[in-house]
Amino acid sequence: MGSHRGNGGQSGGTSLYRPVQYLRGVGPRRAETLGRLGIRTALDLLYHLPHRYEDATTVARISSLEPGDDATIIGRVVSKGVIRTRKALRVFHAVLRDGTGQIECAWPGRPWLERSIRKGQLLLASGPVRFYHGRQMQPREHTILADEEDPAREGTAGRVFPVYPATEGLSHRQIRALIHVNLPGLLREAQALECFDARWRSALGLPALHEALATLHDPASLADIEPARRRLAYEELFYLQLLHARSRHRQRRCREGIRFTGENTLTTRFVEGLPFRLTGAQERAWAEIETDMERDLRMYRLLQGDVGSGKTVVAALAMLKSVENGYQAALMAPTELLAEQHFRGLTGLMADLGVRPRILTGSMAARHRSRTLAEIESGGAAVVIGTHALIQEAVGFRALGLVVIDEQHRFGVEQRRLLREAGERADALVMSATPIPRSLALTLYGDLDLSVLDELPPGRTPVRTGVRGPRSREAAFSFLGEQLDQGRQGYVVYPLIDESEVLDVKAATLMHEELARRFAAHEVELIHGRLTAAEREGVMRRFVDGEVQLLVSTTVIEVGIDVPNATVMLIEDAERFGLAQLHQLRGRVGRGPYPSFCVAFHSGKEPPERLQVFARTNDGFELARADLRLRGQGTFFGERQHGVAELRFVDLEKDGDLLEHSWHRAREIVTEDPELKKQPHRPLARALSERYGRREALYEVG
Repeated sequence: MGSHRGNGGQSGGTSLYRPVQYLRGVGPRRAETLGRLGIRTALDLLYHLPHRYEDATTVARISSLEPGDDATIIGRVVSKGVIRTRKALRVFHAVLRDGTGQIECAWPGRPWLERSIRKGQLLLASGPVRFYHGRQMQPREHTILADEEDPAREGTAGRVFPVYPATEGLSHRQIRALIHVNLPGLLREAQALECFDARWRSALGLPALHEALATLHDPASLADIEPARRRLAYEELFYLQLLHARSRHRQRRCREGIRFTGENTLTTRFVEGLPFRLTGAQERAWAEIETDMERDLRMYRLLQGDVGSGKTVVAALAMLKSVENGYQAALMAPTELLAEQHFRGLTGLMADLGVRPRILTGSMAARHRSRTLAEIESGGAAVVIGTHALIQEAVGFRALGLVVIDEQHRFGVEQRRLLREAGERADALVMSATPIPRSLALTLYGDLDLSVLDELPPGRTPVRTGVRGPRSREAAFSFLGEQLDQGRQGYVVYPLIDESEVLDVKAATLMHEELARRFAAHEVELIHGRLTAAEREGVMRRFVDGEVQLLVSTTVIEVGIDVPNATVMLIEDAERFGLAQLHQLRGRVGRGPYPSFCVAFHSGKEPPERLQVFARTNDGFELARADLRLRGQGTFFGERQHGVAELRFVDLEKDGDLLEHSWHRAREIVTEDPELKKQPHRPLARALSERYGRREALYEVG
C-alpha cells in the first residue's frame, strides 16, 4: 500500500526502516534518484516489486528457429547497426547469439534503438521468424535482461526475469541488480515483520511474508507468482480494514450517541402519506438506519443507490426521526443548485407534516440569512439544507441530532469533520449516487456501515440507450433537433474542453459554436470545468429553469442535477469514458414523464466491449461490476481524501475471499481489543505505527 515509511522508528528487531542510501550499491546520489520512485527506506526497496515478468521458461534455442515460427529467444548482442533501405526507411539490426547459434533481428523504422541496445547486452526478444537473406526475426517486443557479460545469467533456460518500475537515471536492470545484491539480507530482516500466524495463513493458503517477497523478486515459474501476490494482497486488505475498523470504533464508541427512541409520530405519518409504497430496498435500508439511530452509539452509515432509487425519501425518514425526538437535522450538498433541489424536494415531502425546511447558502441576502441563522440557533429550524455555508462559524445549532452529507466524496475532509462536530453526538448518514460493487465499497468505505438501494421504484421507464458509429451522428442530431422543437431539452457531452493535438476527439468549445449555429432557434450554452463555480451554477440554473434548451458540456454535469424536461443525452467519443461516468451521464435524462434517450458515439468500426455492456443494461450495479472487471478499481476514484492510497497488489475480481476474511477478522480484533494491547495483537499495533502511522492519523478527520 504505497510507501512503507512509518514514524522513523526501528523497532521490532528490524532495521528495514533505515535510509536506503546505506544499502550496498546505493549511496546518497542514487538514493535521491530512488526517492523519485517513492523508495526512501530499505523496506521501500524490498516492496518495490516487478510490474511484469519476462518468461524465459519457454525460450526457443536459436538453432531450432525456422521461417514461419513465432518464438521467444534470449541471446547476447554480438553486433548491431542501422541500415537505410532503398525507400529511405532506417532499420535497426542486431545479431543475437545463444549457446546454439545466432540470428539477425530487425526493427524497421526504429533507428533510435541504436542508442539503447549495446553490444554485449543480454536480450529477450519475441516475434515472427522469416527468411530474408537467411533467418531473420522482427521482434514485437524486447527486454534488455543484462548490460554486460554475467556468468550467473548465462543459464537462461527455465528463468523468469523480473522487470521493475524504473525512472530517469536508473534503469530496471540497475534496480534489479540493487535488489539482487541486497535481497538475502532484506528477506532475513523481513521475517520480523510477519504478523499473521501459520494457522491463520494456512486457512487461506497463503505463504509467509518473507517467502512471498522472495518469490515475487525471483520466481522459479510464473505459476509461483499468484500465491505470493495474494499474500501481499491480503496484507494490504487486512491493514486497510484494520484502519477502517479502528476509525469506526472511535467514531461510534468514543463519543456517546443519541438514542432516538421517541414515538414514531412523524415517520409513520410520512410513510402512510406517500403516494407510493417503499421498495423492498428502501424498507431494508430504513430498518438498518432506524436500528442504528435507536442505539446509544453514533451512527456512521453510507446510503448508496443508483439514480432514481429513492435515497432522498430514506434520508427524509432519518431526518424526521431526529425531529420527532426533539433534535434538528441538517443536509449538506456540494453546490447551491443541488441544495436548492433538495430544499424543494424535502419541502414537498414534508408539507403535510407541519415541518418546514430552511435553506442556508452563501449567496443568500443578508437579511434572509440573518433570520435563518437565528431560527437555527433557537431550534425553530428543525430541518436545514445548505452548502458549506452550514459549517461557518456563524452557524450554531441548538440541538443537532443528524447530519446528512450528499455526494460526500465531493467534500474535503475538513468540511465533513466540521459538519459532524457541529453536533457533538450527532449521527451521520452519507449518500452516494455512484453504484459500486460491495468489494469496492468495503475497500473504500470499510469504516462506514453500508446500506444499499439496489432496486428502482416500479413504473420508472428506463432510458432507451443506443451505441452508434460516426455515420449515425447526423441522424442523432436531427432527432435532438426534433426533441428541442417539441419543447424538450437535451445535453451533448464531450471528453475535452479544447481541441487536442494528441487525442482525436471533439472539443466542447468548438462544437458549442457549431451547435449554436445549427440550433439557432434555441438557446445553446456551454459549461465546463474551467468556468468558476459561480459561472457553472449560473449556466445550470438557467438550464434547470428552462431558459437554456441545449447544454454543451464536459462531464461537470454528471451528478445530481434533476431536470425532468431533459430527454436527450448525446455522448461524443464515449469510449473515453468509464462505465460509471457513462451511467451517471445517462442518469441526467429520464427524470420526468417523457420518453428519454441516450446515444453514445464511438469512433471505431465496432464499439468496444464497455459500450456494448452500457447499451445492454440500465442497472448501475451491474455496470459497476463490469467496469471493475474491464478497467480495475483505480478508475472509480483517485486517492481517497483521508489518505488511503490505491491498492497495489489487490485484484478485487480475484480476491473477494481475502477481502471478506480481512473485513471480518479486523472487526473481530478491534471489537475484542480496540487499542491492540493484548499480546497476540501487539505486532499488529507495531505494524500500524511503523508502516501506516500517517494514514491512521488521517483517518481521524474523516
